[in-house]
Amino acid sequence: MIEMKNVHKEYSNGVIAVDNLSVNIDAGEFVYIVGASGAGKSSFIKMMYREELATKGDVLIEGKNVTDMKQKEVPFLRRNIGVIFQDFKLLPRLTAFENVAFALEVIEESPKKINKRVLEVLEMVGLKSKARFLPNQLSGGEQQRVAIARAIVNNPKVVIADEPTGNLDPETSWEIMRIFEEINTRGTTIVMATHSQEIVNKLRKRVIAMENGQIVRDEHRGEYGYEA
Repeated sequence: MIEMKNVHKEYSNGVIAVDNLSVNIDAGEFVYIVGASGAGKSSFIKMMYREELATKGDVLIEGKNVTDMKQKEVPFLRRNIGVIFQDFKLLPRLTAFENVAFALEVIEESPKKINKRVLEVLEMVGLKSKARFLPNQLSGGEQQRVAIARAIVNNPKVVIADEPTGNLDPETSWEIMRIFEEINTRGTTIVMATHSQEIVNKLRKRVIAMENGQIVRDEHRGEYGYEA
């Protein structure tokens, strides 16, 4: 599903965020990306959906090289990738329903399909009853659930989450993780950058640990680990 070959990312200020990294992630996997701040986690995952462009090397999603992709092709790439952020990134003047629907409106789905699908995913994340609430009327955990609904409404093959529980209390974090597990059980590949040692150690998945832009450990059913 995701393949990186000798990927290097250097920013204009000379900082090397990813250094000659190669990795494969199979369809249906659930992968944690762990490491200290500045280890290269965010750059690593941003290159998957072309928020950042690799300086050298190849990033392939389902065999398609993201690095060589023309700008006009990027929206089509992102239809198959759901992205979830730590700070939710909801549109403040739109309701929960409208925030989720927006992802379908931009690809010109019919109003009938939009209504049906949005209500389905809001029910899946436990927020159907709050479909008409604005973001500022929702708790942090509820806003994150709206963000998850928006990310999965297109039935993406891959969901990329950057510290999705970073701003949430422990109980809410576990609620969010249960949703991720359900999404993964349905066959969606999940790549999640996290600093949460407790989540990684309790919900044992594949762990890719990064340090100085390189992978220092790659374990199936791994732990957070001291070296990360």
